Amino acid sequence: MSDYCLVPTMDEPHPRPTETTGLSRKVDKEERVHIPESSSTGFSFRKLWAFTGPGFLMSIAYLDPGNIESDLQSGTTARYKLLWVLMSATILGLVMQRLSARLGVVTGLHLADMCYRQYRKAPRLFVWLMMEVAIIGSDMQEVIGTSIAIYLLSNKMIPLWIGVLITVIDTLSFLMLDKYGLRKLELVFGLFIVIMALSFGYEFAIVQPDIKDMAKGLVTPWCSNCQESALLQAVGIIGAIIMPHNLYLHSGLVKSREVDRTKKDKLQEANYYFFIESSIALFVSFVINVCVVSVFAHGLYDKTNSDVLEICTKNNNTYSDIFTNDTTLVEVDIYKGGVFLGCQFGIGAMYIWAIGILAAGQSSTMTGCYAGQFVMEGFLNLQWSRWKRVGFTRLVAIAPTFYVAFFSNINDLTGMNDLLNAVMSLQLPFATLPVIAFTSNPRIMGEFTNGLGNILITIILSAIIISINIYFVIYHTITNFNYNLALIIGVMVYSAIYLLMCAYLTVHLVISMLDDCSVLRRNPFVIRFIGPQIGNTFSQHQQTNFSPPSSQDDVTNIKL
Repeated sequence: MSDYCLVPTMDEPHPRPTETTGLSRKVDKEERVHIPESSSTGFSFRKLWAFTGPGFLMSIAYLDPGNIESDLQSGTTARYKLLWVLMSATILGLVMQRLSARLGVVTGLHLADMCYRQYRKAPRLFVWLMMEVAIIGSDMQEVIGTSIAIYLLSNKMIPLWIGVLITVIDTLSFLMLDKYGLRKLELVFGLFIVIMALSFGYEFAIVQPDIKDMAKGLVTPWCSNCQESALLQAVGIIGAIIMPHNLYLHSGLVKSREVDRTKKDKLQEANYYFFIESSIALFVSFVINVCVVSVFAHGLYDKTNSDVLEICTKNNNTYSDIFTNDTTLVEVDIYKGGVFLGCQFGIGAMYIWAIGILAAGQSSTMTGCYAGQFVMEGFLNLQWSRWKRVGFTRLVAIAPTFYVAFFSNINDLTGMNDLLNAVMSLQLPFATLPVIAFTSNPRIMGEFTNGLGNILITIILSAIIISINIYFVIYHTITNFNYNLALIIGVMVYSAIYLLMCAYLTVHLVISMLDDCSVLRRNPFVIRFIGPQIGNTFSQHQQTNFSPPSSQDDVTNIKL
C-alpha cells in the first residue's frame, strides 16, 4: 500500500502517460502557431494576437441557433428582466472555459484524453455516449437554423427538407479549409462572428430598444411580476449558453499554440493570454446575445398573434399566414422572429436576420465537428479522419430533422429546439465535473492546481446549474410527453444509470483532491473502482511527444 503514498515533487521523475489520441498526435505533428518572444515582461499585443483563435472558436457555441432562439424567446417572454441571467450564465461559462483551457495548456492533453486516463471503462463509455448525444443534439439545432435561413433567403422557394440536405454538402465543403492552415481557418470563424455582429447589430439599430431598461435588466438580479414561463425561460437560457461539449473543444484547441511546457513562466504566460482572449471572445458573444434579446423585448413583448398579424397584413407581407388571428400571446422562434422583422421593418430586415442565422448555423457546425473529433478520439483512443467524423455526426443529426422537415411543418421543426436544449442540459455534469476534478488534482496540474476558493466556487455554481437544468428537463418532460408503461420504465432505468454515473464522477472528484496518504484514497474499493484508469501521476514538465501506449492500455483490454 505504500506505493499509493508517494507524492512526487516537481523535480522528481514522473511516470509518463500514454501516447496522446489520434487527433492530438495529428496536432502535434502539424506546425503549431509560433509565439513571438518579447524583451519586456509586461503585456504584449503581439503575443495576444498569437494566442488569439481558440477562444473565438469556443465562443461560437454561445452564438449557435439554439442560443439565438433562447435569446428572442427571453425578450418576448420577460422583456429585459432576464438579461442578468444571460450575463451570469456567460460569466460562469468563462470560469469553466478557463479551467478547460488551463487543463490543455498545462498537461498537453485535452479533456477527453484525460477522461480516458482517469475514468474506469463503464463510466468513461457512458460519459462518451452522453457527449455524443450533446454534440448530435447541437448539430441538429445547427441543421434546423441553417435550413430555416435558406428557406427565408430563398423566399420559400427552397423547401425546408432540401435545406436540411444542403447542410450536408456545405459542411463537407468547409472541411476543405483545413488544407489552408489553422490561422486561415480561425480567420474564417472570425468572419462568421463579424457577420453575426453586423446582422444582429443592424436589427438592434433599427429597432432602437430602451437602453435604460436594458441597463436595469442587466443589474437587477430578479424578475418582478414574472410568470412561470419567464422562470422556465431563465432556466432555458442557462441550458442554452453553457454547452457541455464546448469544454472538451476548448481544452483541445489551446494545444494549437507552441508553448514550452518545461518552463513554468511559459505556462503562466499561455494561461494569462488565453484567459484574456476568452474574456474578449465571450464579451463579444454576450453583446450579440444582448442585441437579440433586446430587439424582441422591444418589438414582441406582450404582443398577441393578432397584433403581429395586423402589422404583417398592413405591409402586405407574404409570410403573415404563420400568425393566427387570436388574442393569445405570440410564441416566437427563429423563423417567426425573422418574419416579424420583415413585417415591421421591411423585407430587408428579414433577409439580414436570415444571413445572421445562416452564419450562426454554419460556424457552429464546424466547431461541433472539431468537438466531436476530440471526444471520439479521446474517449475511445480511436483515430478517425475529420470528414468521416463530420459525416457520421451530420447523418445521425439529419435523419430525425429531415423526417420532421419533410412530413411536418416549420412550427414542429423550430419547436425541436426547446427539446434539444433540454437534452443538452442533461449532459452538463459530464463536462463540468471532469474538468473541475482534473484541474483540482495536484498530481495532474502540479503548481497550477485550483485553489480552495476556486474549487468551492466552481463546485457550488456547477451544482446549482446542474440542479436547475435537471428541474428544467423534468418539467419539460412532464408537460410535453404522453406517457405509456414502456416510456416510464425506460425513463426510470435511464434516470438510475444517470444518477449512478453522476455519483461516480462526484466521488472521483473528491478522491482526486485528496492527499495520496489519505485513508479514503488508499481504500481497496477506491483503488479498484474509482482510482485513475492508466496513470495517476502527471508532470507539466513533460513534452507532448509521449511514449506509445502499452498493450494493456488499449481500449479493448481495460478492466472495469
